[in-house]
Amino acid sequence: MTISYKWLKEYLDFNETHEQIAEILTNIGLEVESVEMRETVKGGLAGVVLGQVLACKKHPDSDHLHITTVNIGGEQPLQIVCGAPNVASGQKVAVATIGAVLYLSSGDELKIKRSKIRGVESFGMICAEDELGIGNDHSGIMLIETDAPNGTPINKIFEIENDYIFEIGLTPNRIDAASHYGVARDLAAYINSNGGNAKLKLPDIGNFKIDNTDNICEIIVENTDACPRYAGITISNITIAPSPEWLQKRLKSIGINPKNNAVDITNFIVHELGQPLHAFDADKIDGKKVVVKTCGEGTSFTTLDGIERKLSDKDLMICSATHPMCMAGVFGGLDSGISDETKNIFLECACFNPVWIRKTARRHGLHTDASFLYERGTDINIIPYSIRRAALLFREITKGEISSEIKDIFDKTFEPRHVKLSYKNIDRLTGEKIARDKLKTILASLEIKIINEDGDMLFVEIPQYRVDVTRECDVIEEILRIYSYNSIGLPKELRSTLSYPSKPDNEETINIVADFLSNNGFTEIMSNSLTSAAYYEGLKNFDTKTLVKILNPLSSELNVMRQTLLFNGLEAIAHNANRKNSDLKLYEFGNIYSYNPDKADGTLKSYSEDYRLSIFITGADTQLSWNVKFEKSTFFTLKKTLERLLLRLGISIDELQADANASPFSGEGLSYALKNGKTVATIGIADKTVREKCDVKQDVFVAEIYWTQLMKHLKNHSILYRELSKFPEVRRDFALIIDKNVTYKHLRDIACSTEKKFLKNVSLFDVYEGNNLPEGKKQYALSFVLQDDEKTLTDAQIERIMQNLLSAFETQAAATLR
Repeated sequence: MTISYKWLKEYLDFNETHEQIAEILTNIGLEVESVEMRETVKGGLAGVVLGQVLACKKHPDSDHLHITTVNIGGEQPLQIVCGAPNVASGQKVAVATIGAVLYLSSGDELKIKRSKIRGVESFGMICAEDELGIGNDHSGIMLIETDAPNGTPINKIFEIENDYIFEIGLTPNRIDAASHYGVARDLAAYINSNGGNAKLKLPDIGNFKIDNTDNICEIIVENTDACPRYAGITISNITIAPSPEWLQKRLKSIGINPKNNAVDITNFIVHELGQPLHAFDADKIDGKKVVVKTCGEGTSFTTLDGIERKLSDKDLMICSATHPMCMAGVFGGLDSGISDETKNIFLECACFNPVWIRKTARRHGLHTDASFLYERGTDINIIPYSIRRAALLFREITKGEISSEIKDIFDKTFEPRHVKLSYKNIDRLTGEKIARDKLKTILASLEIKIINEDGDMLFVEIPQYRVDVTRECDVIEEILRIYSYNSIGLPKELRSTLSYPSKPDNEETINIVADFLSNNGFTEIMSNSLTSAAYYEGLKNFDTKTLVKILNPLSSELNVMRQTLLFNGLEAIAHNANRKNSDLKLYEFGNIYSYNPDKADGTLKSYSEDYRLSIFITGADTQLSWNVKFEKSTFFTLKKTLERLLLRLGISIDELQADANASPFSGEGLSYALKNGKTVATIGIADKTVREKCDVKQDVFVAEIYWTQLMKHLKNHSILYRELSKFPEVRRDFALIIDKNVTYKHLRDIACSTEKKFLKNVSLFDVYEGNNLPEGKKQYALSFVLQDDEKTLTDAQIERIMQNLLSAFETQAAATLR
């Protein structure tokens, strides 16, 4: 929000500098994000001075140029070549001296240099309005009527003033400060409660009177819940023209381009008082009726931007006797707005229900200055002043006549809020016992009336414009805001509770895993927890009855909470693949959500969430290069990453129970479980039907770690230090012919149970299926690493161990040695 320092001074008498005001505003909760000096005329007309033309003669080598002699108050007059047709001796003019930079009305910059024009030297420039940036006239030089001495800076003659503009980061609850008067009101509260005497004032409207009653519009409010107050007045015989200079300056100072006097007045009131206004062309109001109501579902309405929209029966509309004219508090209609030909206007000043306005704005994707204010709640009591102030400005600036009484439809049940306030709670929440007189001064400065005082209790009435103050703690926050947080002293003692984080630390473990994956070429993604229910339809591993549904979804694509991170990853892959980036390694941490209809009892017991880590690999594993062979990612690419990741956390994959074909993503994959049967990780390839839901055409390999279960296991998992053995390892190999249904895991389990002391590792280094093997058979080549930590193994020991292993394979797996 933009606030002008000079504009503030119109409503509050204060002596503080702009730096002090910025500090005060920040201290009272209106954080000033930046302060900018803004000039009424860009550049401040620096280097431009008052001059007097002493002589003027025609240029000998031009039909339209003149050679002038100009006195600018120096020792010698300047010779300046001028092309303006109206230049003449004796004139007072604006002279841009050498080195001055002019900011032209066209937006261009012009630096004045010593020059030679058609052979005649020129030592400056006599300026027109547009060359000074103060107008658009370029028909001739600007003539100045003044008694000021030659050489006087032009910015002093034109009273060019600098202003300071505050950019305030307004929080959503402080809509009462979304105007210059609102900010001035807060400043006055702070200054006056801290010993100052800043007088808050509003422009006088005592001269308001009705000129005639020749143009009356009837007002009917059918929906008082959506519109608790609606006021209107007609102004006739107005003249649409450019606004006066003072009004244009005010709007320009806060970055608003003036349009015409009628529009500028309504914009001015919004930024002065925080009260939106809307001006209708009164001659376009059929039946001279203004009706505040809803229209039928699907009613067509064309807004000011020329777009035809279909209305909801929940959209509050301002209608004439025959058709809708405006979306209340949001956007005007194309056929009822004012134009350059408008002569009579109906001026609306209203208070709308914030919920109605917010829903209409969201429903149609319209966000305007008016909807911004109405969505947060406007002051219902400022309407009588606002409409009179605006009417007087219309009469003064547009030369119109106030041609009706103010019709003010007011829901009298709209009562002010009352709050009970305890001194004890004030002291407790502020951390300091503030003097009672000081408290009452602050409350008075905030326009919070003390209705009654009973011992420790105060009964206060909250001003209507403070829509965010509804509870005792809100009032205490207001007191502390004005008292200043900086005034609260530090306690003499500090009390704290020592807490020890659980081991392993969850956040630290997440960072370890994230670093591991990122260091191995993976990219972390972060996705929305909201997703589409359509993703889960028709999938055998997901039940749509267990989806957590959103009551008021923003769209059908965000109508449920996710049950898996799978679809978030597939969406990211599809997004990248569509942009020619199909070789991806991704991971994501996040919660998944589920609903158990069997436990539904109206409480949260039927809902659950779980933390997961998903890892995705797709496309190439290694890129084609002169020294590297191109390889595609496979199931085993991801399996290797998963194994290394678990090993980084101190868990060997051999400690887990692997179950083939148990992946929730497809019929092909693995599920890893702890000894207690709890699943800790799954890995597989995303099924084609799953990929098609996200329009992913390439194979995607997915691993999902059940993080909550993993952390429970790590809590009881010990990593022990063990000295490296001083004695050598021995490697022996077997080539075994086995049935095709025998797995490597089965062989490994046999080996580990047969030789528990000296067998350190088993690995599969070759698989063969083909010719020279009996039908239904395959060949596995296994490598065994043997080691004794206390001495070197002898050949006899090694031979005995290998023979025991072979016997176990023959007996338990029907294997034969090849």
